Amino acid sequence: MRPSPAALLRPLLTLGLVGALAAPSAPAAAEEPAERAQRAAEPRRIAHTQWESGTDFRTGTMAGTLFIKGSLGVVKAPSARRTYAGKAYELGRWTSPWVAPRFGLTELIASWEATTPGDSWIEVEVRGKDAAGTLSSYDVLGRWTSGDGFTRRQTVSGQTDDLGAVSVDTWRSTAAGGLTSWQLRVSLMRRPGARAASPTLDAVGAMASRVPSGSVATSKPGVARGIVLDVPRYSQMIHQGHYPQWGNGGEAWCSPTSTSMVLGYYDAPPDPAAYTYVPQGHVDPWVDHAARMTYDAAYEGTGNWPFNTAYAAPLAGSAFVTRLRSLREAEQLIKAGIPVIASIAFDRGQLSGAPISASDGHLLVIVGFTETGDVVVNDPAAANRAGVRRTYDRGQFEDVWLPRSGGTAYVITDDAHPLPTPEKYTNW
Repeated sequence: MRPSPAALLRPLLTLGLVGALAAPSAPAAAEEPAERAQRAAEPRRIAHTQWESGTDFRTGTMAGTLFIKGSLGVVKAPSARRTYAGKAYELGRWTSPWVAPRFGLTELIASWEATTPGDSWIEVEVRGKDAAGTLSSYDVLGRWTSGDGFTRRQTVSGQTDDLGAVSVDTWRSTAAGGLTSWQLRVSLMRRPGARAASPTLDAVGAMASRVPSGSVATSKPGVARGIVLDVPRYSQMIHQGHYPQWGNGGEAWCSPTSTSMVLGYYDAPPDPAAYTYVPQGHVDPWVDHAARMTYDAAYEGTGNWPFNTAYAAPLAGSAFVTRLRSLREAEQLIKAGIPVIASIAFDRGQLSGAPISASDGHLLVIVGFTETGDVVVNDPAAANRAGVRRTYDRGQFEDVWLPRSGGTAYVITDDAHPLPTPEKYTNW
């Protein structure tokens, strides 16, 4: 994500994200018409701010870190140390400037792009302020490593304090009226010694949002009618029983399967040498590997949103978690050649043609739109590849996406498919 500091809060197509465990909203039929109209009129306030260039990182505070060769790393002899899981680490930190999104945010989730060679890892934290100027403590949003041979990749749910609480990958405000500003802190840990491998941070950002719950008015079809991207089709269900230590495949692997489909579209799969441990005969073994590399040991699942984008980013080029206001914004991405991974949830009868009858949380890939504006998807819940491509009613899809997850989306891009505006990544 490449905005200059001055561009960090310019208006754009606004995207964002909400927690993986968001409570389902009431079905549309349970609402009175006046209530439905009121909810539909409420603004969806979303702002994404990102740092990735040397200029961007220098707007924050470095302590034991240095930006060189396009990445932030730990200096040769940092003064700070930390003990974690019984081991000592040298510690470097970067703290962002304060960000004020101009509305009372109720939810925030961070995304990052990093590499952690050897026994190294990063920790991403957030704190905020309310309208009275009260400052919260720092809360951990993720302890992350691009491998799994030394440190467990995990989130830390709970952490309830006076202003916020963490639910897996999402920070939720507990302050009346929401929070007026936020600040990230990223800690980079490596084993002691100048020769120890250092983690590197290429980008970090967060989406802050305040969005209404309840039913939504169906958006009018936009610029992508008749466009369908050639995204490969993978089924999560064919992996049922694979690797119980990473979720056991099947219904649990919708997120890494969707992420793998988009990586396949960009011709950016992991190196086959990375998944030689997968037995011969496993179909789409790169999906097994993606599940391993996105597994959250605390959440005990592969559906952690920023863990999926952090896995995809170095392979494709860039990735982040955010929200969309409607399918009209997804259409702008599809027109630019960018598939969108969407988080939905639905009860029986709410999504006609789905391969499963209901789900409390499911990821699939929006790959295009029909001439009439309905949604063409690759739904990994199909029993096999042949059934993955589906078409869903536009209104039904928005009703199981926008109210249920807040319009959560993964946006993964490569150099050949930049975002469809020069104001990249701001407010997404």
